[in-house]
This record gives sequence, structure tokens and C-alpha cells, in this order.
Amino acid sequence: MVATRQALPTTRDSLTHKFSVDRHEGYLTIGLYPDGRPGEIFIKIAKEGSAISGMCQAFCRAFSLALQFGLSIEEAVARFKGMRFEPMGATSNPDIPEASSIVDYVACYLEREFGSPVRRA
Repeated sequence: MVATRQALPTTRDSLTHKFSVDRHEGYLTIGLYPDGRPGEIFIKIAKEGSAISGMCQAFCRAFSLALQFGLSIEEAVARFKGMRFEPMGATSNPDIPEASSIVDYVACYLEREFGSPVRRA
């Protein structure tokens, strides 16, 4: 079996969500395929140049490539939800009051927005 990459169109819709986990503020941007499926993610952390910012960028690149090679949101959530490392704690989102890491927060957010059978159009 050979996996092929499904690149996103040059111009695409996206969703941007402001969040905080334990007072670490950031923005999650999700690039969408024409059918509404997520095809890439970006996280911009307020502490530019920090180790956490760099790790978020690396995670987003790998995650985006995985989505483009066919990883489903359900599979991604199963692998990333519950990952535990700093920063962790209270969030700014009443639907996700606690997160065990920024990766856990992103997985929970993606599950809430895109994990159900009804997808954004």
C-alpha cells in the first residue's frame, strides 16, 4: 500500500480559535479541504521563540502531513488526547475546562469540532 498526499488547494477556508492553557495564550488555525475536513493546523503561541513555541510548530507540521496522508481526526484524537506535559491546567474554553497539555487541548478541540459524523461545510 502506497500512501499519497492530498495537498490542500492554494486558497482554502480556515477556522481560527483563540485559547489558553494555564495562562499560555495561543491561536489554533485549522486549514480546511473544500469538503470541510481539516487538512492542516497551525498553533501560534504568545511566547514567540520559546521552546514550547518551537515544539508546537514541529507538532503542527507533522500533524498536518499526517492529515494530508490520510490520518483521520478520530485516529489523531485517539493518539494525542490525554498526552500529559506542561503547560497543563485550566483553559479559556468552557467546553474544555481542563487540558493535560496543549496537544491534549488541540485533540479535544478537534474532536468537538470535527469528530462527529456531521462535518463543517
